[in-house]
Amino acid sequence: MAVEILDTLGLKCPQPVLKIAVRAADMKPGDILEVLGDCPTFERDIRVWSERLGKVLLSIKDEGAEKKRIQIQF
Repeated sequence: MAVEILDTLGLKCPQPVLKIAVRAADMKPGDILEVLGDCPTFERDIRVWSERLGKVLLSIKDEGAEKKRIQIQF
C-alpha cells in the first residue's frame, strides 16, 4: 500500500478532479491518494467523483482558509 500526495492548491473546478483521474490510473487497490485543495467546491466534487467510481473517502480535514486535505483509498 502506497500513500501519494497530490497538490491541487490554486486550481479551480474541474481541474482538481481531472488531476485525480489522471493519477488514479497508476493507483493500485489499497493505495491512498492524499489530495490538497482550496477550490470552493473541492470537497463536494471529490465526494461525487469517489462515489461514482466506488472509491473510499478515508478522511476530510479542514486546514483553514478554505484549504482541505482529503484521503481517497483505491
